[in-house]
Amino acid sequence: MAFTTQIFKCSPESVSFDADKPVISSTETLEALHRASQQLHELQTVAFPTETVYGLGALALEPDAAARIFSTKGRPPDNPLIVHVSSKDMLPRILPEGYTISRTYEALIQRFWPGPLTLLFPTDPSIVPPIITANQPTVAVRMPSHPIARALIAIADAPVAAPSANSSGRPSPTRAEHVFNDLKGKLSIILDGGPCGVGLESTVVDGLHEDGNLRVLRPGGVTVEDLERAIREDLADEHPVPRVLVHRRDYRDETIEQAPTTPGMKYRHYSPSVPVTLLHTQSAPPNGTSRTSLSAFVESLAACGDSSRSLRIGVLCPSDSPLLEQISSLAVPNVTWVKHLLGPIAEPAISAQRLFDGLLALDAAKVDLIIVEEIREEREGLAVMNRVKKAAGDSVWIGN
Repeated sequence: MAFTTQIFKCSPESVSFDADKPVISSTETLEALHRASQQLHELQTVAFPTETVYGLGALALEPDAAARIFSTKGRPPDNPLIVHVSSKDMLPRILPEGYTISRTYEALIQRFWPGPLTLLFPTDPSIVPPIITANQPTVAVRMPSHPIARALIAIADAPVAAPSANSSGRPSPTRAEHVFNDLKGKLSIILDGGPCGVGLESTVVDGLHEDGNLRVLRPGGVTVEDLERAIREDLADEHPVPRVLVHRRDYRDETIEQAPTTPGMKYRHYSPSVPVTLLHTQSAPPNGTSRTSLSAFVESLAACGDSSRSLRIGVLCPSDSPLLEQISSLAVPNVTWVKHLLGPIAEPAISAQRLFDGLLALDAAKVDLIIVEEIREEREGLAVMNRVKKAAGDSVWIGN
């Protein structure tokens, strides 16, 4: 079914909350939210802004509605969805009857909800449809902090499942126009609440293991350092104090990689329509892999290109990266550089905010390929590199 896709401007500044109830001063925003709520209750999908990325929402407890998310995105059925709530009072609607939230989770909810933190909870398939959880024993839940997202869920008065509002495998949208360019004709309503502040998806945490430790399944807007600080300050009297473990950095779990309990773990993600190469300028190459010079790398790209036209190379790197000076000094003919800067090296939060926008902007600029320079895997940089590694089809280690 083809839809006429409309974008409705919404003012986040016009939304406030009184005891978790939205108070909306803009008539235009209120009308857009009610129209979107009606669309949700007609079991259709709606795109809306969150603080992380734009989401493609449908009623989480209605399997026919959730199925439309998968068909609209072309999403594999074994890739679970995150359920969004507007308040802590809405959370019990999703959880098994009589379930008691752990002290650790209470501390994290107090610190980071609303916000870009997703928590895994046990699930009851008679409450949450198995299509949401991909038949896993857990359900992923978060409370977005973007006023438009939270107000929409509150007005709909129902939990909303919402992955990123893009075709499966593409870079996540951080602006309404990204959604429109990708999904126009596949949904009726896009709520435009401006660019997303975080720019990367939420951090997903599993705190359901008997050892009490937190396992970060997907790094995101809440950093590992944020989680460690919260545990250190709020749970210091626990014995032992819970640890924060990062999947693939501190531990491996082959079972969860094959049957993921949360999005973004199994499939290649975040890829534009052109090839992406990750340039390692800091980390050591693995055994058996040698470094190459930047000039040799670029010359090899030019040699493989069409000699009748300029090779357009998109560059995503920090604004103060030495790589920029090296690129300017290269004397490789028939190469045109298209740069999209990710902000200062010392501020990875800005890199996170600009990453997906940069991938999509360079894709729209019709470059032939995109090179992304690695940044340090600390603070938001951990989440940035998690996404870049999933987007990249190739890695090259650059050195003298």
